[in-house]
Parts: sequence; structure tokens; C-alpha cells
Amino acid sequence: MALEREKRTRVLAVSNQKGGVGKTTTAINLGTALAAIGEKVLIVDMDPQGNASTGLGVPRETRRITIYDVVVDGRSIHEAAVQTSVPGLFIIPADADMSGVEIELSQADRRSYRLRDALEKPAEAGHTAYDYVLIDCPPSLNLLTLNAMAAADGVLVPLQCEFFALEGLTQLMKTIEMVRQSLNPSLEIQGLVLTMYDRRNALSGQVAADVRSHFGDKVYDAVIPRNVRVSEAPSFGKPVLIYDLKCTGSQAYLRLAKEVVGRERRRRAQLAA
Repeated sequence: MALEREKRTRVLAVSNQKGGVGKTTTAINLGTALAAIGEKVLIVDMDPQGNASTGLGVPRETRRITIYDVVVDGRSIHEAAVQTSVPGLFIIPADADMSGVEIELSQADRRSYRLRDALEKPAEAGHTAYDYVLIDCPPSLNLLTLNAMAAADGVLVPLQCEFFALEGLTQLMKTIEMVRQSLNPSLEIQGLVLTMYDRRNALSGQVAADVRSHFGDKVYDAVIPRNVRVSEAPSFGKPVLIYDLKCTGSQAYLRLAKEVVGRERRRRAQLAA
């Protein structure tokens, strides 16, 4: 049975072409929070830096099959997926080999659809479909990002509450429109997540208000605060929910996960109506 994307699996590209906005942190911790509330989740690490893999405690020396092997050599998603320390959460790791993908696939057929094709292959015996696939994208527009967006149903955008946030968002919107026109007509904006929010800073509040006025209900109610425990957790190879469940960052990601699931249920109900 295939991933049954239209019925069950929701594939989300976690993307923002501006770096330092909490993209990988959001992929790791949203994935963990979704698994904590009973969803089966796969994180696909598409960034050659491999930070999502490191942040989930997958040492570089153990990354025997990576997303490189999937998109270049045709290895299967299920072959590459690694069970993390979080029940229900899996990751396909990345390493520095991903840096050469653009050159290696320059003449390949369906070079922008390699990830999509891999996700749509029938599941192997003994494997069940994932409820959510979160693709951690690089902070740039390249073949890896295009593969992610060509494979995705929607784009989940982490947006830092700081002065240049909307400038980076404008670039991303242009990219999404380009992908719609050329690769994936059904791609949509899943939602925007406000990150690194500091309630003591008037600028954070102003940016949040501006984003909500521009994008309305596309912006999640859950806001991810600046929180030292969120920053510390990756150095221990743990999501913040495992590192410190009670901290404000963990609780914010749990609220976000519930909101993501709630929106998805409403979307499916509307399609079924």
C-alpha cells in the first residue's frame, strides 16, 4: 500500500529561505510533539548540515543510509528511516554528501521529483503509513528545496519575530508560487509559526500583529517563545520535550502539534463533505 497521501499521510515542507528562524528546531520538536499525542511521524532531513539528525541523537558515524541514498541511488524510504528515542518518531538522516546532489542529478530524469517518487512508492511489508512527514529544508533555494516542495502537500513556515521577518517571507512566497506553476500545482501554505517570541520586546508583538494582519488564520495561534531550554536541547541530542517537558518551549510545541492535527482533521472533514 502506498503512503495514501490524499487519505492519510500529510507531507509538510518546513521551510524558510531566511536562516536562523528556528526551522530545524521546529521540525524536530513539532515532530516529537506530534508523536507524543499519538501520531506516527517521519522527519526527512534534507539539509546537508544534518542538524535535525544530530538534534534527534543520530550520530554521524551511524548514518549508514541517508536521504542522499534515497534521492540519488533509489534506496527506499523505509530502508532509510531510523527509529529515534521517541516512540512513533522516525528520521531519514542527512550528511555532507547531500552537498553534491545538485551536480550528481544535473542530467537525471525527474531530478526535482526524486523525493516525491520515493515517498509514493508502496510501503514494504510490515511497515504502516506515516501520519505526518516533515521535511526539514535547507535555508536556500536549491534542488533539495525544490525536491521537498515538489513532494509536499503544504509548506509550514517558521517565522522569527524580528525586524526582517517579512522580508524573508516575501522571497519564500515567490518560491512557493514558482513551484506551484512548474512542479506542484496543489502546493499550499499549511501555516506560519511565530518563533523566538519575546513578550518583553515590543518589536516581537508588532511583528506578530503584522504577520497576523497579512495572513489571518494561516498563522497558528500557538507561539514559540524564546526559551533557553529549547536552545540547550540539541547539544544533548534531544528534542526539548524529552530534555525538559515542563518548560515553556515544550508546552508551546505541544499546543502547536494539537493545532496542526486539529486543522488537518477539519481539512479532511471538508473534503469528505
